[in-house]
Amino acid sequence: MICMATDIASEVLDYLKAHQEEQVELLKQLVKLESPSNDVESQIEILRFLGKKLNELDFHTVHMPGSKTGGYLYARPKNGNRQRSLQLLLGHCDTVWKKETLKEMPILKRNGKLTGPGIYDMKAGLTQMIFSIKAIKELGLSPSLTPVVLINSDEEIGSRESRNAIKRLAKISERVFVMEPPLGLEGKLKTARKGIGRFTITVTGKAAHAGLDPGKGINAIVELSHQVQQLFAMNDFEKGITVNVGTIQGGISPNVVAPQGKAVIDVRVSNNKDGKAITKKIYGLKPSIPDVKIQIEGGMGRLPMERTPRNQKLWKLAKAKALFLGLELEEATAGGGSDGNTTSPYTATLDGLGTTGDGAHALHEYIFTNQLSQRTALLTLLLLSDSVKE
Repeated sequence: MICMATDIASEVLDYLKAHQEEQVELLKQLVKLESPSNDVESQIEILRFLGKKLNELDFHTVHMPGSKTGGYLYARPKNGNRQRSLQLLLGHCDTVWKKETLKEMPILKRNGKLTGPGIYDMKAGLTQMIFSIKAIKELGLSPSLTPVVLINSDEEIGSRESRNAIKRLAKISERVFVMEPPLGLEGKLKTARKGIGRFTITVTGKAAHAGLDPGKGINAIVELSHQVQQLFAMNDFEKGITVNVGTIQGGISPNVVAPQGKAVIDVRVSNNKDGKAITKKIYGLKPSIPDVKIQIEGGMGRLPMERTPRNQKLWKLAKAKALFLGLELEEATAGGGSDGNTTSPYTATLDGLGTTGDGAHALHEYIFTNQLSQRTALLTLLLLSDSVKE
């Protein structure tokens, strides 16, 4: 069995190395199709392009439009065995970069790196999806679980329009491979992600002339400053709980006692228990100044992706498969969220299966070109793996 697994790994890697330039060209095409989250037309264009590539691999595709975004693309094999369980390839085509960013961040291939807006996060991952499916098809291999694909266009802005579709697919899939980039230059897979919450605190006081009648006013900004101190005290870095007051606004003029103040808070937690506890604490905040009103809104938007037993089984499978490719993988926790946070409560999820590089959301964004085929080979071996149910 080990000999057979080694043979398949070698066959897959040899195929992908032989087609690396073809893979690079596809990646360049995807990067040239600039696709910011807030540009519906560009989203539709890249989803159509990806749909065409999947059609060429005998996949049936459906584009579900969004109301404020480009929507999402769903694909499954035309001739797939309906009796087989599903495995989901999950990714996003939107980027944080505005149109025409290519002028200041051109696609360049030098020093073993390939640069460009969105190349690392996560158009390399989309390229890997296509070429893993292509390798399986052209090598005549047969996965025991049917691979299906969902590519959304709103991940960078919270996946609000695609989240329900992702949940539905997660519930009927045996496992999910999230094609976000790996963590760090070592290419660590993401086996845990923090949950993310967003809260807004609005304080209402009473306006008065700051010079003539200051005693008749109630300063909402002063009250808000007390609330900020209480929020800061909720940080527990050892437990992975962060509470960050990210923006503050308030008042109407320097010579008016501020009648209103507002703060927006970002919360990150490592597990659901801490998420519930911190939510209760925030909603339990009380005014420290008489006659002030406090309104609290928001909650935990993305639940944590925890190191559950089934997620760890999938990680161990990836680690074992990587050895056949000469890769010694490490696991890591990511502070940011992804659609893996959405799927993890429902099924085994492994994140960070994209190509190693650096510069997500940064001007120096790049991937290591020679790792594109290697990471695609890893994904292919995972797609070919047998079920690892709990």
